Amino acid sequence: MLRGIRKASANWLGRTVMGVVMTLLAGSFAIWGINDIFHGYGNSTVATIGGADISIQDFQQNYNDRLQQLGQQLGKPITPDQANALGLDRQVLSEMIGQLGLDQRARQIGLGISDDTIAQRITSDPAFADPNGQFDRAKFEDILQNAGYTEQRFVAEQRGVTLRKEIIDSISGDIPVPKAWLDAINQLQSEQRNIEYLALGPAQVGDIPPPTDDQLQKYFDERKIMFRAPEYRKIVTVTVTPASVAKTIEVSDADVKKTFDQDRSSYITPEQRQVEQIIFPTLADAQAASDKIKGGMSFDALAAARGLKPQDINLGIVPKSGIVDPVVANAAFSLKQGEVSAPVQGQFGAVLVTVTKIEPEQDKSLADVAPQIRSALAQERAKAEVQHIYNQMEDARGGGATVEEAAQKLKLPVVTYDAVDRSGRDPSGKLITNLPHAGDVVSAAFASDVGVDNDAIEADGGYVWYDVAAVTPAHDRSLDEVKSQVEQHWHDDQIALRLKGKAASLLDQLKNGNPLDSIAKANGLQVETATGLTRDKLSAALSARMIATIFQTAPNTFASAQGDSPSQWIVFRVTDDKTPALNPNSADAKSIEKTVQQQMSSDLMGQYMAWLEVRLGTNVNQAAVAQVVGNGTSDTD
Repeated sequence: MLRGIRKASANWLGRTVMGVVMTLLAGSFAIWGINDIFHGYGNSTVATIGGADISIQDFQQNYNDRLQQLGQQLGKPITPDQANALGLDRQVLSEMIGQLGLDQRARQIGLGISDDTIAQRITSDPAFADPNGQFDRAKFEDILQNAGYTEQRFVAEQRGVTLRKEIIDSISGDIPVPKAWLDAINQLQSEQRNIEYLALGPAQVGDIPPPTDDQLQKYFDERKIMFRAPEYRKIVTVTVTPASVAKTIEVSDADVKKTFDQDRSSYITPEQRQVEQIIFPTLADAQAASDKIKGGMSFDALAAARGLKPQDINLGIVPKSGIVDPVVANAAFSLKQGEVSAPVQGQFGAVLVTVTKIEPEQDKSLADVAPQIRSALAQERAKAEVQHIYNQMEDARGGGATVEEAAQKLKLPVVTYDAVDRSGRDPSGKLITNLPHAGDVVSAAFASDVGVDNDAIEADGGYVWYDVAAVTPAHDRSLDEVKSQVEQHWHDDQIALRLKGKAASLLDQLKNGNPLDSIAKANGLQVETATGLTRDKLSAALSARMIATIFQTAPNTFASAQGDSPSQWIVFRVTDDKTPALNPNSADAKSIEKTVQQQMSSDLMGQYMAWLEVRLGTNVNQAAVAQVVGNGTSDTD
């Protein structure tokens, strides 16, 4: 299914469909218990549905688990404010309410599952199997322990998941997709058009004289807001990371050698060999084949005679430890290059082995790896030093020092950015490139103010401290300050205005019956063509905006389209329009059908959950939720 989703999302149509699916799924979650029915029930329950409770402890565990998973996916911890902005608390609670509601519905309709069935499903799960495909209890217990599960909790959850799936499948599983729906999607995705066109650009408008002072002043006055100076902030920063601190740490030669001696084996690349093998049913068969090789038959010819392809016999370039069967490994690593072994009895049958290439063991010297070891030791020691510096910075700031004052006391480099706007640009409009984690720092700085004590931003295993030293409010600029920009805008607008008129004039001539090639010749243009255009196929000559207009124009009809820039226009005619028939057995068709089916199933399931929520009766204790996520008071709405 995931492969199908990725396939369906490979173009604009697929992304649109998937967007609808995800929206409906999100909507379904939002329905599950998040109607405006927030009431308080005491300190131990966050929600009830149909008389069953969700305890504060269960919600807290699920919420913290999801918070940790999200942090692992993003590669950094998620703060409570970030989690609240994502609506994580409401999503987790909605899912728990939905699951509990389905559990109660299963009991209402007498749906159950035997212990033997649950046990069989768990023991047949490949995740818990050993290399022979058999259930491995030790592996099962190890996985559960790492995931923080007891066996009883896991079995109970599997029972619940299975029963919920039975209900979900009975309501929304395998819904047939209307053929008309698939045909409409196919047309949008696969329709192809050919056009002939004239491309218009600045060259077609001639020379544009510069504006008079009055023209420029009037243009500026009418568009003054376009040239308004944004708010700027002066930001003082101090960045401390393991990488920056490591540059200041001296690692002695003795420490480098000690590490080298301790990890000596990690600097040795073992001998590797290109190994090929042929497996036979019996040793007698292998001996007969060995006799043929002794008689002059090559190993490759023997493999070909047995119907084997090169990839069937090639084990690749591997160390001895990389060969699973120790008998085969011993045989392969006792041969000279080009030799063929005598028959040996391996784990999977009788085997003949040959070695076609030998790469000797490589032993790196201390001189070879000393820079690498020195850098690694400095980085490792820097981690502890970063935390020490953090504590010192926070102690100094806690005593009333600014970021700059605290840094000067600790002899840390301070970098000041005199004027930065919300987009991270300086007053000249250039993006500031030497500000570490600019997006996070600028965003935080514009959410702060002068004199505010800000938390350090975690970055690259270290921290970025920042202070807002000054704020320059947004303000109108005078014409003299932005005269060159105003002149450029005025010139661009003149080009766009003239091109629009030129395109309209040419289009009128074409609609009056004048041939396209004649009009092109009279205006010094060339008739160009584009074939096989689809809605998601762009080119340097035809932008997305032009493509959209092309597919909104009836075949054999003339029209014009503006490009992404006002100085780009085309006048065109659609010369051909065709839609390949949808092959229902193709991978694309099945992927689209699966995606649409998921959309329909999600919509139907969302409606069912809304009905079930009302039928069972659902209430949420908002104060208890706020207590868990740390963003509310004890009061209840």
